[in-house]
Amino acid sequence: KEKTIRPELPAGFLEKLKQMRYSDHTIRVYTTYIGDFQQYFAGSNLKRISPDEINAYLLHLIDKKNISSCQQNQRINAIKFYYEKVLGNERHCYKVNRAKREKTLPDVLSKEEVKDFLTVAKEDLRFYCMYSLLYSAGLRISELLNLKPDDINISRSLIHVRQGKGKKDRYTLLSKPFINKLEEYRIAYQPEKWLFEREAGVQFSESIVSKKLKEIAHEAGITKRVYPHLFRHSFATHLIEQGTDLKIIKELLGHENIKTTEMYVHIADTYKSKIKSPLDDI
Repeated sequence: KEKTIRPELPAGFLEKLKQMRYSDHTIRVYTTYIGDFQQYFAGSNLKRISPDEINAYLLHLIDKKNISSCQQNQRINAIKFYYEKVLGNERHCYKVNRAKREKTLPDVLSKEEVKDFLTVAKEDLRFYCMYSLLYSAGLRISELLNLKPDDINISRSLIHVRQGKGKKDRYTLLSKPFINKLEEYRIAYQPEKWLFEREAGVQFSESIVSKKLKEIAHEAGITKRVYPHLFRHSFATHLIEQGTDLKIIKELLGHENIKTTEMYVHIADTYKSKIKSPLDDI
């Protein structure tokens, strides 16, 4: 099977993304999707593509590729970025239909599953510390990998998350029982630039961390689809189950809008409905 040759990105596209300080993840997504867009319209002048043609392209992806509403919206954002930010077109002169996101609740791990997972993860101190922080601090994977040694405040049991989503700093929890393990890791690995380094001064990639996570989950006997963000979902849901105030959880997660945080109330309610009464077994 021949490898598809991707066209060069539109002039100024990558430079504008970096100039506007988009995250590495968003840059990867946008460049992939604008590359697909270029391939679909190969031979055409992108500057002259009409909104109707773009809508036809999106319908093609929905019908033939069965893309989700979430991916559809991401692709629209990538296209809009090119026309509005790179080319400087007016926002109102470019219109495409957006899909409504499906209102599905993410799955979460139970506390027992988290315990089983971390028990297996203990075989590798470095990955154990990574996954413990993902869960105990409610971090996004990008936030975990961007942590620096000085971001850990042991005396206050806090973690300084710098330039999280939306380019905002925040503080989140550092589990006190976990501090000894983290100190053990720091003594053993002597991290320099990043808290977690693949080698001296080199960050881990998200793909390596995700792959190892899936391997550990499989070994732990967890049958759910396990991915890094699942630990963040589980962190928030377990805090709600403990009775933590929603506004505090919002700040810990770095959410812009409390409505985003309210999702976890619904997840917690769903799990409550699955709890058996002690009388059920009598």
